[in-house]
Amino acid sequence: MDNLRLLHKLCRQKQHLLLAVGFIMMLTACGVDRNIKKGEKHLSLGEYFDAANQFKTAYQRTSPKDRRQRGELSLKMAECYERISASQRAIAAYRNVIRYKLDNAETHKHLASNLMKEGSYTEAVKEYRIALDSMPNNQLISEELQAASIAAGLKERGSKYIVKRMDVFNSRRQDYSPMLYGDKHEQLYFTSTRNEAKGDELSGITGAKAGDIFLSEKDDKGKWSTPKSIESALNTEADEGTPAFSVDGREMYITQCLTDPSNPRYAQIAISNRSDANWGKATKLEISRDTLSSFAHPAVSPDGNWLYFTSDMPGGKGGLDIWRVRLTGGTTGGVENLGEPINTPGDEEFPTFRPNGDLYFSSNGHGGLGGLDIFIAKVGNNHRYHLEHPGYPLNSQGDDFGMTFEGIHNRGFFSSNRGDGRGWDHIYSFELPEVIQTVKGWVYEMDGYELPAAQVFMVGDDGTNKKLAVKGDGSFEQEVRPGVNYIFLATCNGYLNHKEEVKISPTEESKEHTLQFALAGINVPVLIDNIFYDFNKATLRPESEKALDKLVQLLRENSNITIELSAHTDYLGSADYNKGLSQRRADAVVAYLTAHGIDKERLTPVGYGKERPKKIRKKLTEKYLWLKENDVLTEDFIKKLDKEKQEIANQLNRRTEFTVLRTTYGMFDEKGNLKQQPKPKKKENSDDDGMIIIDMP
Repeated sequence: MDNLRLLHKLCRQKQHLLLAVGFIMMLTACGVDRNIKKGEKHLSLGEYFDAANQFKTAYQRTSPKDRRQRGELSLKMAECYERISASQRAIAAYRNVIRYKLDNAETHKHLASNLMKEGSYTEAVKEYRIALDSMPNNQLISEELQAASIAAGLKERGSKYIVKRMDVFNSRRQDYSPMLYGDKHEQLYFTSTRNEAKGDELSGITGAKAGDIFLSEKDDKGKWSTPKSIESALNTEADEGTPAFSVDGREMYITQCLTDPSNPRYAQIAISNRSDANWGKATKLEISRDTLSSFAHPAVSPDGNWLYFTSDMPGGKGGLDIWRVRLTGGTTGGVENLGEPINTPGDEEFPTFRPNGDLYFSSNGHGGLGGLDIFIAKVGNNHRYHLEHPGYPLNSQGDDFGMTFEGIHNRGFFSSNRGDGRGWDHIYSFELPEVIQTVKGWVYEMDGYELPAAQVFMVGDDGTNKKLAVKGDGSFEQEVRPGVNYIFLATCNGYLNHKEEVKISPTEESKEHTLQFALAGINVPVLIDNIFYDFNKATLRPESEKALDKLVQLLRENSNITIELSAHTDYLGSADYNKGLSQRRADAVVAYLTAHGIDKERLTPVGYGKERPKKIRKKLTEKYLWLKENDVLTEDFIKKLDKEKQEIANQLNRRTEFTVLRTTYGMFDEKGNLKQQPKPKKKENSDDDGMIIIDMP
């Protein structure tokens, strides 16, 4: 079990422990007394590994005749072993408690829980029944007994998931909470307590080093590199782990547990910013003024508006709950508990999302195969979450948690301590073979670079209405459903909108639909590529129609703009002739547009001849290395080039462009009033995402 999860439980556990220390006063042996006092001190700080060792030494030094003291020490060891997921040792210790006749219903309940973690379902059922006999009205025990009764059948039934242990990532210590990063998902960040982690001291919590964040990278052949500690100020001698990333990839959220040798340590969420390909020092993210609760396991919603996390703060359903807080301009506000059906009196931890909006989390309060099981929360037509258990082998008898997905595909990595006698976590891959269709698109400026600041809206005739995040390379990816017609609208400040329509037909194989969103800038001339005229004439050639039809579509999609439609020539020929020719060509384009339904008042044709030679933008220098940004293709400039380059430069000058003049056409009446006043937003009984209804506690 990872340090961060253990620290998370400390506040609640401490209160429980203080009630059970009265037996110390009965001690007589000085050495034993010393071991127990040390054990209690470690326990008060949540240092379960060190506490267990002290209690074990005290147990060994205690006479077998002193059955009561041995039984009480066994209970202490059992509690510590359970906290570090050393279930085999916990089982042995709880059985000792029973052997020394100090057991109660809670003893049998905890023994059963640890037997579940070992896959000993028949024995677990027996112990749950004993516990239920003493506490017949305990709903939690009743539910756990039901889960234990069907666990063997659930495991035998299995699922289509393919799970493999990924030893390329794993060490001889703990490795957990993987998270994929990068436009091509070529980087994997995760937490590890391996020897290469910072610091020299071993954690009193687990007996391993404090966790650091490590990175493995995938090469062009798909091979993952040996993980290395990230070289930045992010890792310290404290615990850092469970990384999650903002939608644009510029921020990393982590769980951080600072070291304090004299006080309990609480987990906090911290944020690190990326600069020059490096992650900066993490700073605490203020979620609440609550200083006595822990905050851990961050996850960002696919739309980037919410940060989901785990906490034991007051107002939850019991144990650890999943909460969320709104992200607004680098700050947070409005903490919400996800309520039922997600949260239970047990523990719900490690939230994460698939890009399609499905929420994955781990819980020991919903039944399952033992320990923490992974559950899927999908939003139904009623805008509420509905839970699914993905079965074995994604889930096991151990703790299964920390999902990360390779884009829209149902494959990626997760963590599990299955089959590890020490209870240490390791990284596994998973894949669920499925037939899916996706849309992958790129948003970029015409004749320019990608636009990561853009937003894409997706609307389907099945009622789908989503805002899609755009990555750093201007791309987005979204799963789509067969039989649905979709409209995708790309927008960006300073650019005209662009719309694409896609009809998704059923298919027996996975398919990717590719879309291009070339946005026209409002403040710069925009080249209309692939416009062709007859030689020395203004007659549009048939092969120009495709580009002209796209311009018609753009003007229809942006009905409030007016444009200047300009034609340009090279420097060859007289100025008057070139100007006349370019004007006729501009007129020809405008005639085509008006013939296809565009209001003539929105179009201003201008022929510049050779008056305005092309100014080179940076993007063009990547194609023509002999050009530099801001070069102007004047006659003097061109004549200094060799013959081949002269021809290219002349071709660049022979162009048709448009420039946006106004963005308010048709919006105002003759008195200057808006023709259509905006309607006030109607308040609805849902969060302003318009998607998920949260059951408040």
